[in-house]
Amino acid sequence: MTSSVVNEESQFVRDHLNAKIEAVVAADADEKTLLITEIKQLLKQEDAVMVAHYYTDPELQALAEETGGCVADSLEMARFGRDHPASTLVVVGVKFMGETAKILSPEKRVLMPTLEATCSLDLGCPIDEFSDYCDQHPERTVVVYANTSAAVKARADWVVTSSIALQVVKHLTDQGEQIIWAPDKHLGNYVAKETGADMLIWDSACIVHDEFKAKALVDLKSVYPDAAILVHPESPQSVVDLADEVGSTSQLIAAAKNLPNKQLIVATDKAIFYKMQQAAPDKLLIEAPTGGNGATCKSCAHCPWMAMNGLTNLRDVLKLGHQEIVVEESVRLNAIKSLNRMLSFTPDK
Repeated sequence: MTSSVVNEESQFVRDHLNAKIEAVVAADADEKTLLITEIKQLLKQEDAVMVAHYYTDPELQALAEETGGCVADSLEMARFGRDHPASTLVVVGVKFMGETAKILSPEKRVLMPTLEATCSLDLGCPIDEFSDYCDQHPERTVVVYANTSAAVKARADWVVTSSIALQVVKHLTDQGEQIIWAPDKHLGNYVAKETGADMLIWDSACIVHDEFKAKALVDLKSVYPDAAILVHPESPQSVVDLADEVGSTSQLIAAAKNLPNKQLIVATDKAIFYKMQQAAPDKLLIEAPTGGNGATCKSCAHCPWMAMNGLTNLRDVLKLGHQEIVVEESVRLNAIKSLNRMLSFTPDK
């Protein structure tokens, strides 16, 4: 067989494979379009609104925006869900966010695409162990991060998100209070360092942010010397120390918009790029490295539980009405006290 014939046959095979791939891609796109159309119809039919976190997949964030829902951090998700008139909230995120919505809106039906989507911080702070720990230090004010179960929130005096953690702890410290902090040790250490607070800090961490590496970040900065480094305070202190801006998801999005740098190295879940790029369309967003040398991916910064939310299970929960969040009323009544303190908090002047 001549080389020209072989080349012709090889080209035929390549063309045939490419045509198959294009057909599959087109079919997938058509199926996704139909799925999105069905979800939009079901949202109207069920008097439902989507409340999605910045760390969910961009197609879900876009759908929430298109349907009058909310894409936000956990603090704004809580406020939006409480204040929206819809009778059903579809919380696209992780389970503690659904529980928070139900605590604040007990009269509403709260659904999630999956109840299996949890959080390493929630898992790392079981209520029995945490309650025993608090009992050993009754003189201390208990401040817990929003990334905790309803039961842990019910045991707390305050709930905070990363956007107001510094202000709340400073407020308590100014009043002479000593604090138990849970569950994120990196955020707790950052807050203690910035405020000088007397804090006992629970030992747990976010599996995403805990993986950011200072040495790899320094190496990346050498490639992009003009880039600003944006870091979520759930990251290790060695990473926080390299930051030009430290803050919550909403604060980092604002920083991306306001900083003069045209290149930004971002150390948080990469799904935030969807909203961050909207805020700063003219800037280059670069994923901060996580795994270091020998890692299987350049950056593994996407929460595996957030990634469990998808269009198919979103459609299914609206269609079937399953995956409903339930919070025991006695737990809810205690948890709402600490949550309302967070929602009504005004920083000291």
